[in-house]
Amino acid sequence: MTSRPASPVRTALTIAGSDSGAGAGIQADLKTFAALGVYGTSAVAAITAQNTRGITALEPVSPALVAAQISAVVDDFQVAAIKTGMLGTRDVVAAVADRLIEIPEVPLVVDPVLVSTSGDRLLDEDAIELLRDRLLPRAHLVTPNHREAEVLTGKRIESSTDVTRVARALLDGGARAVVITGGDQSGSAAVDLLVDHVGERRLSVPRIESRSTHGTGCTFSAAVAGRLALGDSLDAAVSAAKRFVTTAIEHAIPLGHGHGPLGHLPAK
Repeated sequence: MTSRPASPVRTALTIAGSDSGAGAGIQADLKTFAALGVYGTSAVAAITAQNTRGITALEPVSPALVAAQISAVVDDFQVAAIKTGMLGTRDVVAAVADRLIEIPEVPLVVDPVLVSTSGDRLLDEDAIELLRDRLLPRAHLVTPNHREAEVLTGKRIESSTDVTRVARALLDGGARAVVITGGDQSGSAAVDLLVDHVGERRLSVPRIESRSTHGTGCTFSAAVAGRLALGDSLDAAVSAAKRFVTTAIEHAIPLGHGHGPLGHLPAK
C-alpha cells in the first residue's frame, strides 16, 4: 500500500452543527483553524437556521451520513486533532463514538454542546448519558461551561470548590483532562479551570464586556484542537486557546441584533 506524503500543513477535523449565521458551530471552528494556520475539515452533524438572536429551525443529519463524512476525511487526510461540538441526537452521538474509537491515537476535544447562547436546546435529553458514557472516555479534553458540567455530572456548582469537585467527577468518568470554562459567569474576571490527573490550574483574564460572545465555547474548543494539531502540549494548547478567545472578543465587529460573532481572523 502506498503511504501518503507528509504535509507541511496540519489538518484538524470538526464534527458539529452548521450555523447559518456563522458565529458558532462548524463555521466558527473552520475560521478558528484558518486563523491558526491549520487546514480545517468538517463533518456536519446538524443543520440550523440560525442568527445572532437564536435558532429558528434545526434538522439533524442522519447518523450514517455523519459517519461517512468522518470516514471520508480520516481516510484521505492525516488528521492531527479532532473536536466535537453540537451532535444533536443520541444516534449521532453513537455513530460518532463508534467511528472515533477506531482512531484512538488522534487527540479528541469534546465540547459537550447542550444549549446555545440564546437558550436553544442542542442535544436531546436521551443523548446526554450516551455522550457521557461513550464519548467522554475517548476525550483527551472535555470543555463544558458551568451549566453543561452540572448536567453531565448531576452536581450543582455554587462555589470554586464545587467547580473543582465537578471537574474531578468528569475525570473519574474517563476524560483525560477537563476545562470548565467560566466566560458565562459573572465577575470582573473570566476564569477557566483546567484539571487533569496531575493537578489543576486556573486561567484568568479580565472580563471583557461585550455583546459579541456568540460561539465562544465552539471557538475555545476549536482553538485547543488546532493548537494540539500543531503539536502543542495540552497545557500550552489550553493557554493559547484562552488567549485566542480573548483576542477574538476584543476584535469582534458588532453584527446582528443579538449576541454577535467573534472576530476570529485577527485573533492569531
